[in-house]
Amino acid sequence: MRLILLGPPGAGKGTQAQRLCDIYGIIQLSTGDMLRAAVSAGTDIGLKAKGLMEAGELVPDTLVIQIVDERTNQPDAQKGFILDGFPRTVAQAEALDVMLLAKKLKLNAVIELKVDETKLIDRIIKRASDAKAAGHPVRKDDDADVFKTRLLAYHQQTAPLSAYYAGKGSLKTVDGMESVDDVTAALKEILG
Repeated sequence: MRLILLGPPGAGKGTQAQRLCDIYGIIQLSTGDMLRAAVSAGTDIGLKAKGLMEAGELVPDTLVIQIVDERTNQPDAQKGFILDGFPRTVAQAEALDVMLLAKKLKLNAVIELKVDETKLIDRIIKRASDAKAAGHPVRKDDDADVFKTRLLAYHQQTAPLSAYYAGKGSLKTVDGMESVDDVTAALKEILG
């Protein structure tokens, strides 16, 4: 099973991805984690990415695609995966399509968690307060101003993916404002 979860920051993608990994025995592939691992391992791609990352520059799509391509060849990805943080743009989605076609694979689902963005800030503030109360570190992006910046970037870069996948007839939607358990149940229903 190969999945993409879409939705703005705070929609619950990370929570649901972990639940789906546990349910279906698949892995979550985070491009950020993959880039850091490639840098740590000193791979050719990692060395190219390291210089860019240290300079504060974005890693180009070509390198990100190469990392995703290599990672999806690993034995633990053969049963399936959920892509986390990828694709972020329509150009990356098109490159992913080419990569999967070359491997004779396809996405089983692209699911968007639809949320009321006016309520997301409250959700983020609650997440930070719950983490603090539990004695856990508060995520740096759980700040209202940082969140608004991330939401703007999402609308500019990532939101067009919904139209891209809807145009291909592969986009499904779930109400991300429901309880965590209800969202999981809706995802399981879509996935069969």
